[in-house]
Amino acid sequence: MNLEKLNSSMASLPLLALRAFVEVGERGSIKAAAQALHVTPGAVSQQIRLLEDRVGLALFTRERQGLRLTLAGRSVHPALLQAFAQMAQAMRSLEQTRARPTLTVSTVATFAASWLVPRLGRFNQRHPEIEVRVEATSDLVNMRQGRVDIALRHGLGHYPGLDVRWLMAPVLVPVARPGLVDANAAPAAPADCLDYPLLHDSDRADWPLWLAAHGVAADMRAERGTAFEDDFLLMRAAVAGQGIALVPQEYAIEEIAAGRLVQLLDKPWPARFAYYAVMQPQAAQRPEVQAFVDWIAQEAQAGA
Repeated sequence: MNLEKLNSSMASLPLLALRAFVEVGERGSIKAAAQALHVTPGAVSQQIRLLEDRVGLALFTRERQGLRLTLAGRSVHPALLQAFAQMAQAMRSLEQTRARPTLTVSTVATFAASWLVPRLGRFNQRHPEIEVRVEATSDLVNMRQGRVDIALRHGLGHYPGLDVRWLMAPVLVPVARPGLVDANAAPAAPADCLDYPLLHDSDRADWPLWLAAHGVAADMRAERGTAFEDDFLLMRAAVAGQGIALVPQEYAIEEIAAGRLVQLLDKPWPARFAYYAVMQPQAAQRPEVQAFVDWIAQEAQAGA
């Protein structure tokens, strides 16, 4: 049966008449069925007549004590009773889903994949009643549109008119593909990284700041090289052997453990940017938002 025929057959089902049949068969009384359905006895009687006319069979015998199912009626009543019970349960499930508190969390793809998602199961265990939807995007969302409840962003923390909670400052480490740097000529100091192609994030700020923090004089080479809009792309370029990348330590752990990257120097330095949870003031008052922000702050501190 194709979809058009299926839709046609479903639309032609006399659901009101079938429901009246089920209720009368269950109670043995037109009046009792009408009370259960919140309609008049006349409306129930009409639906039963319509159903009997349609199938061409008598479904009830009329007796002094009320109505009794015929053989034909008894043959289908249990299945229809179960079907309506299942539909009622399905509706209750839909209503429960609608009533379940939900959160939409926006963050960049790399942070979602490398940090948030591996930990999210712990929030679900703690708060199974809260449904979380994660949007991974590098675009800055408009928090005033109300579509996103919490934005997890890497920045300076200046978000006028919004509630902001500091989470953590990532530690940056220089990494490269094994073999890109000759083991006999590996960088012994931060300034040595300037002898290799450098890979940057979109604002090209981290390499100059990292080098300056380690006492390296300003050098034009620190701003040269390919830049990437997203840390995930920056990591992929490093794995591909295109140069040395300065990335958050948390992002590099898995790649280093798998042997796809090596850390060149043990010279970490906290980035000037930090991760923040950003919310509309009215959203921050909702219990489910408070629960998520408290949880993610604890996770950030535990991993610090």
